[in-house]
Amino acid sequence: MAVVIALVLVAIGSVTFHVLSPWWWTPIASNWGYIDGTLTVTFWITGVVFTAIVLFMAYCVLRFRHRPDHTAEFGPENKRLEWWLTIGTTVGVCVLLAPGLVVWHQFVTVPASATEVEIVGQQWRWSYRLPGRDGRLGTVAVRWISPENPLGIDPADVAGQDDVIIEGGDLQLPIGRPVKILLRAIDVVHNFYVPAFRAKMDMVPGQVTFFWFTPTRTGAFEGICAELCGLGHAVMRARVVVVEAPEYDAWLERQPTFAPRVASVQ
Repeated sequence: MAVVIALVLVAIGSVTFHVLSPWWWTPIASNWGYIDGTLTVTFWITGVVFTAIVLFMAYCVLRFRHRPDHTAEFGPENKRLEWWLTIGTTVGVCVLLAPGLVVWHQFVTVPASATEVEIVGQQWRWSYRLPGRDGRLGTVAVRWISPENPLGIDPADVAGQDDVIIEGGDLQLPIGRPVKILLRAIDVVHNFYVPAFRAKMDMVPGQVTFFWFTPTRTGAFEGICAELCGLGHAVMRARVVVVEAPEYDAWLERQPTFAPRVASVQ
């Protein structure tokens, strides 16, 4: 009976915790409302299944508990039950995957008006590259990476001369403008994650990954590395500041560009 009571309390406690959890009121700072909607659907599906299984276990413990006048009964395999379990599991997996595929399509479908911003991860800090007045980012290549040019910008590319480079500082973004985040890693696998933006993506050396979002709330939001990348992983923090457009434009004008480095690189 103690085991039965414990299982029932686990089911009731889990449901109560998720209903009353402050996670449901976490402010969202981007346009990813449907990601939270997908999480809610997933919670309901997995929550119902979890609760049903735990309560079924409690029923079995109570119903088939040991009693002196009862003996165990052997039963052969039940093909009908196996078919029902197989079909039910398949349907459940499909129900869980379908919303994720829709969300993923939206996650990687970047609006044409999005501004490109590059984030580069390396042990153990973040660097950022934003387009200058021409609105374009210059090309990069591994062969150009050096202590004077840590992001590997091509010195001969005119589009890269006015690229804004921020090493170790805050990244500022304007509110209400879609942003395409280009992600690179110089050494090992990293993952740029700002929980309030509901967006994250692995940064794989030799590849350029991306995601996009639109900031919808001003404020400062903490970012972290969500992929174990070495001894300094825990201190690999970032801060993304979302501001009004005029404040962002003024901030961008004050930032250093790649042009002063061209002479030393060449």
